[in-house]
Amino acid sequence: MVNIELDGNTLSPEAMLLAATGIATVSIAEESLPRISAARTVVEGIIERGEFAYGINTGFGALCSTNIDAESLSQLQVNLIRSHACGIGEPMDAVPVRAMMVARANSLCKGHSGIRVEVIQRLVDMLNLGLTPVVPRIGSLGASGDLAPLAHVALTVIGEGDVIDEDGHLMPSAKALADCDLKPLVLAAKEGLSLINGTSQIIAWLSISYAVLRDLIPFCDLVLSASIEATNSSAAPADERLHEVRPHSGQSLVATRIRRALAKSEILASHSDCDKVQDPYSFRCAPQVHGPANEALQKLYEVIFIELNSATDNPLIFADENVSGPHEVVSGGNFHGEILGLVADAMNAAVFELASISERRMDTMLDASRSQLPAFLAADSGLESGMMIVQYAAAAAIADMRAHSRPHSTFSLSTSANQEDHVSMAATAAWHLLESSQRLADIMACEAMIACEGLEYRDEAPGVGVDALYNHVRRIVAPLDGDRSLSDEMAELAYDILNGFGDDEKLTSFLD
Repeated sequence: MVNIELDGNTLSPEAMLLAATGIATVSIAEESLPRISAARTVVEGIIERGEFAYGINTGFGALCSTNIDAESLSQLQVNLIRSHACGIGEPMDAVPVRAMMVARANSLCKGHSGIRVEVIQRLVDMLNLGLTPVVPRIGSLGASGDLAPLAHVALTVIGEGDVIDEDGHLMPSAKALADCDLKPLVLAAKEGLSLINGTSQIIAWLSISYAVLRDLIPFCDLVLSASIEATNSSAAPADERLHEVRPHSGQSLVATRIRRALAKSEILASHSDCDKVQDPYSFRCAPQVHGPANEALQKLYEVIFIELNSATDNPLIFADENVSGPHEVVSGGNFHGEILGLVADAMNAAVFELASISERRMDTMLDASRSQLPAFLAADSGLESGMMIVQYAAAAAIADMRAHSRPHSTFSLSTSANQEDHVSMAATAAWHLLESSQRLADIMACEAMIACEGLEYRDEAPGVGVDALYNHVRRIVAPLDGDRSLSDEMAELAYDILNGFGDDEKLTSFLD
């Protein structure tokens, strides 16, 4: 099994998800140990000298001016975790919870949190042993980090709360730890705060969304190409010259994908001299609409990578070998998820636009007056409804997406007696991005089914990329030979889209 070393600087979202899915183990990089130790020495020195520093021997949030005596610091950590573990809603799935744990451990390995290495090692051990904390989904405001969700993770470190073991059994964490010959940890000063004060839930959901969209967005371009073929639309909007004079990288990339997918198309050649002047915007302007989604995806990755390898708790420790003291502890706001909320909202808007323009292409293909195809692609229109309600299902999914398309990062509430008076709502934005990404797969399955059915009425061969798509879809969805329920086939195709297309190399060669 592959092992991923956590050093606080080089973790990729792909590697994090390998560990989250159990494909890889994790360990603390040797090079991180001196940094972790140096920061811990700062914390212990402040306590021993009777100095005061926020987050080490004070209360939290609006209680930051309350000094806590040294004998109560361990109890302070337990109280912090217990009081903050008050999430609500359904339990999160195992993979995002485990991704949270990897992200938190990696951030702590950066060496600015003042936490003992054995606490980080406990997260590592639980990951490698397949012990997954039970974490309610709702509770984070995206500042001060993901407090409530991470507090539920931290509960299991001290032997409280529940976990799911590697066999899927729910049990108290104390029993699960004992079964693995581990004892609950007794946390020291600042360690509870370091465990819960970060953006780990947000980054977990964003990373999973990125993994979904990395293949799904190029697939949108391939399905678009099939719709172009099915409707005898023009390839001129993908002409390289158009995009050289408006050189946004995203639209140029989409145009390149369209040209590749339509290469050697006999369908295009068959209507090269037709009297059709221009296609609807959902076809003609597709590079300009799909393109920004590709650029948003690249920005999403860049933000995820930086955030994964950042110190996001508060306060942070900057060990100074020359002059020790409270000045080595710096209070700030690295836990604030604004940049994550904004990038999630931008990506969510782009995903919604991909879904919206797809539905408009479906409408064109099903309208006999515009598509030059049988009405609703039914062999006996009127007696049969064909693909009519496939579009309805897609439209309903879009309505569901629209309800969550409002930017979440523009909504803030004041909390903690106005001490925390602006929050990012990035966790909500990230969650809805993940949901929208999954709905987009449903919608693209609908368009792919309709486009492939439209191709049944073309005598000529489609382009090489469209042909690969057609053959793949036909493994799951047979051509219509009369009306039938398509629900199961739609669901199976959407699942296939979300899970790598069954390693169909001919198809996936067009998804780069």
